[in-house]
Amino acid sequence: MFLKTLIAVVFLAMLTSLAAGVGFLLRDDSSSRRLLVSLKIRVSLAALLLALLFYGFYFGSLGEI
Repeated sequence: MFLKTLIAVVFLAMLTSLAAGVGFLLRDDSSSRRLLVSLKIRVSLAALLLALLFYGFYFGSLGEI
């Protein structure tokens, strides 16, 4: 159950980073680096999410109902 909760938290953090990135894209000027930082965070969270999913399916934590 802990793994499923952790996956949900990482997914929600990705959505938050996506929303922040859209806000930075619409509001900031072209010299701001906040959009790039938001993208780096989102890519790192996506890699973590994939690793958690792989771990869950490989060890059977997510394969059962």
